[in-house]
Amino acid sequence: MAHNSFAEFYPFYLSEHNNRTCRRLHFVGSTLSLLCLAMLVITGKPAYFLYALLCGYGCAWIGHFVFEKNKPASFKRPLYSFMGDWVMYRDMWRGRVSF
Repeated sequence: MAHNSFAEFYPFYLSEHNNRTCRRLHFVGSTLSLLCLAMLVITGKPAYFLYALLCGYGCAWIGHFVFEKNKPASFKRPLYSFMGDWVMYRDMWRGRVSF
């Protein structure tokens, strides 16, 4: 399915995150990624960038493969998927997407 804009993609992205545990793992991974990026800024140690990627994608991919039983959208649409992660994270904080 082709998505011509992020606005078209985001509903599909949400449909790939029906499992609550998968969404929670995304939330945890995103939060840990932000903490790693903060540590990168504080310490100047580049390894924290790698840790941020491992936390974010590791948690998300476990959520998809183990709980959601689907392939992450990042495999086909990496930019839109990355954007979707952060929009869903924001929407979870705002109560628009259930935690």
